[in-house]
Amino acid sequence: MLLSRDRQGAVFAPRPPVPFVYNQCMRTALKILAGLAAAYLLVSAVLLAIMWQPPVRFAKVIAKVPGPMFMLFPFETLWRLARGGQVRPGDTAPDFDLQTLDKTARVRLSSFRGSEPVVLIFGSYT
Repeated sequence: MLLSRDRQGAVFAPRPPVPFVYNQCMRTALKILAGLAAAYLLVSAVLLAIMWQPPVRFAKVIAKVPGPMFMLFPFETLWRLARGGQVRPGDTAPDFDLQTLDKTARVRLSSFRGSEPVVLIFGSYT
């Protein structure tokens, strides 16, 4: 190791120039930041792929997600992207059929077209 003397004659080891240390810290910080951004994008992409799954599979996976993740990732935005649909005001409703409550028959939405108004309510009354 190379030693130097100051004006008073004290022996010391010279320090590396400040810009070198600063640049090295900045590079390290940028690498960490890039890694965190890549991990955030990867987890967001995985969540989006999960949201595209059928509802039963989606429910099984999302039930295991820890609560704080709902604050860290854009769940609502990803949900709208995955499940938003293409129906606009004035469009014909997509056709579907459902089983009646007593499970004796199936009802198709298109069977009501042109005969009477239909109000669809999806939700829970608990």
